[in-house]
Amino acid sequence: MGTINLARVDDRLIHGQVMTKWTKGFGTNSVYVVDNATAADDFMKDIYVSTNSTGGLSIKVYSATEVAEEWKKDQFGNDKVVIVFKYIKEVKEALAAGLELKSLNIGGISKKPNTDFVIPTVAIGDEERAELKEFHDNGIDVFFQTVPDSKKVEYNSAIK
Repeated sequence: MGTINLARVDDRLIHGQVMTKWTKGFGTNSVYVVDNATAADDFMKDIYVSTNSTGGLSIKVYSATEVAEEWKKDQFGNDKVVIVFKYIKEVKEALAAGLELKSLNIGGISKKPNTDFVIPTVAIGDEERAELKEFHDNGIDVFFQTVPDSKKVEYNSAIK
């Protein structure tokens, strides 16, 4: 059975912080990118998957429902995984399809209209707030943290 070392929402998906900070330790050997648009685009999917040769990690790209199907099949096999979701709504979709998460790190969401910063790197709107509340109320440890050595902000402190 595989292990989910970290589930994270970061609209930049794979970048330096994910590859150099969040994948270190815990024996992580795979990064799963979860973004419906990227999973449907063979060219972009190939770009992400091809990065595994340089970083020593296996990179897989899934839609929200595909990652849930992989989980239900064999709990990710022998992979020790960092899952990076592009959007909170895709976390909700994956959970509804059967993915199980104990915790969720919200680490990077760009400012858009009708959103407010809850930490300096995360801006969310009413829809995202409602989805995060639902996760929290269902027992998922939702926390906000940019990198492992930055301050971890618990859900109740960030969402006021």
